[in-house]
Amino acid sequence: MYSPPTTHADEQRALAAQRAAAAALGITIAGPRRWGYQGRTPGQHPEYGACWLRLISAPAEYASGKLWEGNAQAAATFPSVRKPALHGVYDGAVRDGLAYRAELTSYIDTPVCAPEPVLTGELERPETWWKSLRTDLETIAATTTERVAVRRQWIDRALPQYTGVPAPEEIAWATAHGDCHFANLTTTGPTLLDFEGFGLAPSGYDPALLYAYSLLTPQTAARIRTDFPILNTPAGRTALLVVAAVLLQSASRGDHPELIEPLRALVTAVAM
Repeated sequence: MYSPPTTHADEQRALAAQRAAAAALGITIAGPRRWGYQGRTPGQHPEYGACWLRLISAPAEYASGKLWEGNAQAAATFPSVRKPALHGVYDGAVRDGLAYRAELTSYIDTPVCAPEPVLTGELERPETWWKSLRTDLETIAATTTERVAVRRQWIDRALPQYTGVPAPEEIAWATAHGDCHFANLTTTGPTLLDFEGFGLAPSGYDPALLYAYSLLTPQTAARIRTDFPILNTPAGRTALLVVAAVLLQSASRGDHPELIEPLRALVTAVAM
């Protein structure tokens, strides 16, 4: 959905879209642009104080749908979940075939738990942190939505392809954040970031994803299995297999190769 500008012309279009959004939303740019941090730029708003102005872009014909609308829909769908407050959305003019959307959110200055989704060092957080995370993920799971994060057709195809396990005939479904990993969780709170892809997924999908991304840190992985008992149910085992398929597919494209062997071991243990 967003990538840093690769040419001077791309950069100038993005900067023009950013200036237009800042003016429309009443924000004064107050810090360096962070092209690689999902298009976010810090700024100051007279009513909301410190904010992030996040700019995303897509070809105009694709500027709609789940990822484009995700954060705005999440703001209305999960009012009690700890996440950055969405103060405003601005859709700018189409520039050379590209559409731009700006989202003005509260400024979160607490660091995330890891710079990448995969956790490489044990996570030491207080009990209150884990309790808040459990509450928020349970709230998300219990919320009704028509959005889809993981499609049944993909599961039917990908589960045997990437795990060697046939897709189950019956799957329990619940709403999921859909991208719940340690680079989307802050060290205090936690605040859960980036709701673009939320929607229906196999029940237990978010805890299963956290667990898979913690496989290199045995103590944290064990804590997740303890705190999210759904992972020890038939529904949770299905979620673990689906997550393994997701990440093994991603690894086949070069992402997080360090997880390949732990994921294969997880599939063997769950499928027994």
